[in-house]
Amino acid sequence: MTPRGKIVPPDYEQRMAALIVAAGRGERAGGPSDSPKQYRRLAGEPILRRTVRVFLNHPAIERIYIAIHPDDEALARGAIAPFDAARILLVHGGRTRQLSVLAGLRAMMDSSTEFVLIHDAARPLLDRQTLDAVVDEVRRGNGVIVGRPVTDTVKSIDPSDTIVGTIDRDSLIRAQTPQAFPYPSILAAHEDAAAGGLENATDDASIAARAGMTVRILRGRSANPKITFPEDIALAERSFSIVPDVRVGNGYDVHRFEDGDAVILCGVAIPFHRKLSGHSDADVGLHALTDALLATIGAGDIGTHFPPSDPQWRGAESSIFLRHAIGLLRKEGARIANADVTLIAEEPKIGPHREAMTNRLAELMGIEPHRVSIKATTNEKMGFVGRNEGIAAIATASVIFPGGLPDEG
Repeated sequence: MTPRGKIVPPDYEQRMAALIVAAGRGERAGGPSDSPKQYRRLAGEPILRRTVRVFLNHPAIERIYIAIHPDDEALARGAIAPFDAARILLVHGGRTRQLSVLAGLRAMMDSSTEFVLIHDAARPLLDRQTLDAVVDEVRRGNGVIVGRPVTDTVKSIDPSDTIVGTIDRDSLIRAQTPQAFPYPSILAAHEDAAAGGLENATDDASIAARAGMTVRILRGRSANPKITFPEDIALAERSFSIVPDVRVGNGYDVHRFEDGDAVILCGVAIPFHRKLSGHSDADVGLHALTDALLATIGAGDIGTHFPPSDPQWRGAESSIFLRHAIGLLRKEGARIANADVTLIAEEPKIGPHREAMTNRLAELMGIEPHRVSIKATTNEKMGFVGRNEGIAAIATASVIFPGGLPDEG
């Protein structure tokens, strides 16, 4: 199993791209006119960032195209800032959703894309199971869209709001996204529709049907609402807070002493008549904490990402390793809740330096100092540490991830 947080080649033969439509102004969602709904914050993050992450984390998706309004360039770049820029391309959309999709599809023409998944930026709650099913279906060469059954009774009315009939809901489905198609076919369908003067189609399945393509409905496995009104944001917020996904990771590290003039612990240099031996600066506190953070996403340990056999890390500051782990967490939308580091050493004395260590770790992790705990203890003259041959560290970190725990139903 490949650790999460590492970019891996897609495990599908066909090359797939995602096109996220984010060029709308979103007036119905309320809020300031200079911040369309896709950039509003949902549980602390821009909605667009949450939507993009779903596709970035899927191994079948090689590249993501985002159709944006030309005025939103700075907002869009801010939303995707934590992600790998090489996998994301911003495209200026058109005056309607249909024309924005066409602009995104045209931007793929020089790529080797075989299939494309088109998705609304304002649907950040798409679940992985549904996305897997869409990918599997489009690989068979079928057009496919996500839909949900209509559960309410549907009435037809006249201009005076008088009911004139009841519509059979069994033959109705609420179209959602993603909508996925073989790329050449949907590009040709969109080009033909635009050439024919059509500009206001509200989804891509209607464009595909107009071109004679067969499109299947895939019933979504969970709620996948489009955020349209202010109350939708409030409902989506609750979905992220009902059952929080809190993970705890542990790390351990030990280094022996060698001749030197300072020991580096938790990012702070402590004058001493020896130093710790290691390929990097041998900061056992940061090494243990880095491993604890990597554990929360199942991403191995420091050696997985920074092999000691690689000469470029010789003498490197261990803050590099910690920042790398934090970057992987941020790509997942995770927040560090607290970190606890226990240093096990006979000497040097840790107490006089505890505050500096605490502040340094808080700075590196972007959290308040009261969320950082640094403790020290001896090994009562027993074992490797007790003989004053080196220093050990144990670290525990708790991390909060977005979206809540997986649905076990």
